[in-house]
Amino acid sequence: MLNLNNQNDSTSIMKPLDPEEFKRQGYMMIDFLADYYRNVGNYPVLSNVEPGYLRKRLPSSAPSCPESIESILDDVQQHIIPGITHWMSPNYYAYFPSSGSIAGFMGEMLSTGFSVVGFNWLSSPAATELETIVMDWLGQVLNLPKSFLFSGNGGGVLLGTTCEAILCTLVAARDKTLSKVGRENIGKLVVYGSDQTHSSLQKAAQIAGIHPKNFRAIKTKRSNSFALSPDSLLSTILLDVENGLIPCFLCATVGTTAVGAIDPVGSLCNVAENYGIWVHVDAAYAGAACICPEFQYCIDGVEKASSFSFNAHKWFLTNLTCCCLWVKDHTALTKSLSTNPEFLKNTASESKQVIDYKDWQITLSRKFNSLKLWLVLRSYGVDNLRNFLRNHIQMAKTFEALVRTDKRFEIVVPPKFSLVCFRISPSAIAIANGLSIGSEAYYNGKLMNDEYWVNEINRKLLDSINSSGYAYMTHGEVDGAFVIRCAIGATLTEEQHVIMAWKLVQEHANSLLGTF
Repeated sequence: MLNLNNQNDSTSIMKPLDPEEFKRQGYMMIDFLADYYRNVGNYPVLSNVEPGYLRKRLPSSAPSCPESIESILDDVQQHIIPGITHWMSPNYYAYFPSSGSIAGFMGEMLSTGFSVVGFNWLSSPAATELETIVMDWLGQVLNLPKSFLFSGNGGGVLLGTTCEAILCTLVAARDKTLSKVGRENIGKLVVYGSDQTHSSLQKAAQIAGIHPKNFRAIKTKRSNSFALSPDSLLSTILLDVENGLIPCFLCATVGTTAVGAIDPVGSLCNVAENYGIWVHVDAAYAGAACICPEFQYCIDGVEKASSFSFNAHKWFLTNLTCCCLWVKDHTALTKSLSTNPEFLKNTASESKQVIDYKDWQITLSRKFNSLKLWLVLRSYGVDNLRNFLRNHIQMAKTFEALVRTDKRFEIVVPPKFSLVCFRISPSAIAIANGLSIGSEAYYNGKLMNDEYWVNEINRKLLDSINSSGYAYMTHGEVDGAFVIRCAIGATLTEEQHVIMAWKLVQEHANSLLGTF
């Protein structure tokens, strides 16, 4: 017989949410993170650990008995932090920023603390209703047309990332097209982007069942700043139609990953409209800047698009994850993504008077993410958020000016937003090799006007910068040219850090070019 009174083993009694212990550990965690933010600029930005380092440091099995938060945090300091690439560092310029803030952090704490699983209205009415309100607020700040807001006929939803936003809208576009031409024609559907469009479009097409041969990455040109040309789109569509294929979906980008290119949204929509193509505008990075009136021209024509998204966790002080997606016709999403199992049926949902966000996304479960965005908007206000973004853009102009003063370097494409793309110029490499401009220059026996070797030298420069630990930048490739990307946007970055980053680039360039 089970003895219910035998409770002497301390491991059998837990109080995982004891309020006093929660407060004690919470204060410790805040102190730990405050110290981390205070010192994060002193850590090597890019982790230099070897693959498998952590398995060598940690036990091979989970503990049987409890361990103190003090010992756990000590292990975080000793073993985890050395393996972190510090995205919050003021010297972080890689990829695009993943900004955080006190307000975003507090919102995340509230969301995690409430532990709401808001898949439908009934599961937590406040979670659903706050999300609809905040998405309309932000849509208004972006000056999105009313057709994208709940106050119109559209609406917004918070997803995890742009990858999800593109997949959800592509699935909706697929089903909308197939409802007209027959589901047996799925093999004829075509998806369009440019050679600068994020790889998430190709992945979404694979998941959505688009034939790999029907994915179009249309070539862009330097003369057009690597934006997708409406003429190139039209000629591609005409060829597909001539071959019996069915245009379905176009992803236009505002702020491409490699160089920040801005696709002409309105003109692309005009082309797409004649073929019934769903146009999604991906502004994952640059969408934040579009809250500034001087950058709203970047999304001119968005009223003709079908959907629009940007990542608030990139450059909008809203801690990861928080992707904002607006659609003109939310019924297109719900027709493709809805399920109605018996265990979720309820009077509120059946009344059709509420939003059930489970039908706007791939997954069923979802966090109370609107709390983060709500706290960010309320804590800082739109004016301060605009100034925060403008400050980063001004820092990028400072960095650009510094690059232009050093004749060994060139700006590869006109800078956009807070992204500067540069490299050591081929002529500087020739001069360092002791030859006049226009002469044939050789490095390690290879002709230096060969783009491959120019790229290799710039790759070596980037590797050298990143290996120093004092800054972290990443690269892009456009028109065959390897470019170094300086993406300014980390919350803690100030002008002094940007100036120091440029001095670091120069120091490593001096060393590299001195080896010729």
